[in-house]
Amino acid sequence: MELFQLTAHQLQQMLLKKDISALDITEVVFKRIEQVEDKVKSYLTLTRDQAEAKARQVDKKIAAGEPIGPLAGIPIAIKDNLCTEGVRTTCASKILQDFIPPYSATSVQRVQAADMVLVGKTNLDEFAMGSSTENSGFHLTHNPWDIGRVPGGSSGGSAAAVAAGEAIVSLGSDTGGSIRQPAAFCGVVGMKPTYGAVSRYGLVAYASSLDQIGPFTRDVTDMAQVLNVICGHDPMDSTSANIKQPDYTQYLINDIKGMKIGVPREYMADGIDHPVKEKINAAIEKLTELGAFVEETSLPHTDYAMPAYYLIATAEASSNLARYDGVRYGYRVKDAHDLVDMFMRSRSQGFGDEVKRRIMLGTYSLSAGYYDAYYLKALKVRTLIKQDFDQAFTKYDALLSPTSPSTAFKIGAMVNDPIQMYLQDVCTIPVNLAGIPALSLPCGLANDLPVGLQLMGKAFAEGTLLRIAYTLEQNSDYTRLRPVIGG
Repeated sequence: MELFQLTAHQLQQMLLKKDISALDITEVVFKRIEQVEDKVKSYLTLTRDQAEAKARQVDKKIAAGEPIGPLAGIPIAIKDNLCTEGVRTTCASKILQDFIPPYSATSVQRVQAADMVLVGKTNLDEFAMGSSTENSGFHLTHNPWDIGRVPGGSSGGSAAAVAAGEAIVSLGSDTGGSIRQPAAFCGVVGMKPTYGAVSRYGLVAYASSLDQIGPFTRDVTDMAQVLNVICGHDPMDSTSANIKQPDYTQYLINDIKGMKIGVPREYMADGIDHPVKEKINAAIEKLTELGAFVEETSLPHTDYAMPAYYLIATAEASSNLARYDGVRYGYRVKDAHDLVDMFMRSRSQGFGDEVKRRIMLGTYSLSAGYYDAYYLKALKVRTLIKQDFDQAFTKYDALLSPTSPSTAFKIGAMVNDPIQMYLQDVCTIPVNLAGIPALSLPCGLANDLPVGLQLMGKAFAEGTLLRIAYTLEQNSDYTRLRPVIGG
């Protein structure tokens, strides 16, 4: 494999042996970007000067014999809804096209403190609203496995960058599947940690009770190492959990004998494509062969997750996006007749169609006369869904399902059918409603496209998911597969 295809821990070992320098790694990644970015289009902003300066700093530390972090010198891409001080942060929206934050998100500060090298900001569905990255206000991102297909969304740029070798690891955000689904489509590992495990400070809010930051990596070892960097309490985020953080690399154990895994029948229903089911069933057989006890179970309120999610998420989006009014920052029309005209035209021109659709849905569900019938009822359904998971985890160490009902679909195939697009997240949405962790792991190819397997665990049981994923990974070769980019 070439350097840009290696994992972070492989590169780190080479760095410590002084076989390569941090600047070498950074230059290789930027050379790869020059080769394939015109086809993949993962990025909205590149930070080459900043990256090279950071890499030189790391090399100086190594030369001086100073201690470095476990991921020092590793190039990382950041989803463009995470604030980066002095670097444009757009949320892939015209309304924020020139916004340069005066501070960095806590997760960004932590990767920089760990001496990771920021390569650039990645493309996404505008304000993280979408499942294909086709809703970006700037350009499409293409799937490295087939550039005629979507990379998934909303963190499509972050997933595609890692899959294409344009970054070694990346950060995304997950509100209803926005890390796990693109990880599945692009054949990389993606995790949505427990709500509160990673600080949301500096993440531009979509739906505050659902949003969570998480990593994309090439393998499970890298995932554990990145979680070690970004997880932990943050007083700047009132929802950040103040609990002792484990060393996630301690869970990289190739042994799942005696572990109990449930497969909810609702997640393997008729809507799941047959080739995807085949790969999931093959993984179940492998887990059984490795000593786990796997059986079918039920999460009876699963069918209500989708409508509940699209009421709660859009209601919170309606509130969160009210701040973009053209007054303090962001896009503002130049020839407004009065204040009301400025508000209306700035927002209607600044936001894309999908964002406006969700704002209207949310505003309607919160309006007088409809609040109890819609939003309040959705909150009650959310409680029932969480109770389903709580009940399941009294019996099982983890739950297993497909990450997405299909492999990556063709660009344009669903862009005019929002309901079909929303259904892409049918397997991932319940996890966000319950606030629990979930991981997507590559489990093979169907028609030459990656298939993702989703592992779900109880709150703060990321370690259990890492152990199962690591065992499956060590007994297969799916995370070692790399796309060949053509076209």
